[in-house]
Amino acid sequence: QVQLIESGGGLVQAGGSLRLSCVASGRTFNSYGWFRQAPGKEREFVAAIRWSGDNTLYADSAKGRFTISRDNAKNTVYLQMNSLKPEDTAVYYCAADRWRYGTNPREYDYWGQGTQVTVSS
Repeated sequence: QVQLIESGGGLVQAGGSLRLSCVASGRTFNSYGWFRQAPGKEREFVAAIRWSGDNTLYADSAKGRFTISRDNAKNTVYLQMNSLKPEDTAVYYCAADRWRYGTNPREYDYWGQGTQVTVSS
């Protein structure tokens, strides 16, 4: 059974930092992505990483502030978020793709349950 379990969300003041974790089990994947969805908005891409190599992708809103990384031995993907802004408030989702690597949420095969990130001003 494939599972993606996120953790690390919470309430933080603007300018603060959080690190999200996503533990994967059940099979291996080609790539992992972080997405977020704010109330009343569509789910949007944040960052993605391949399971091997150094390839990463970032949304413009994440560049320079967020870092996606992985620990293959722990089957875990991280999203380090620094300099957080109130507009970063959303539910953050981890997703896994068996074959592809990209920014389109429709191409990801498995999803976690999400973790809430709230940034206060």
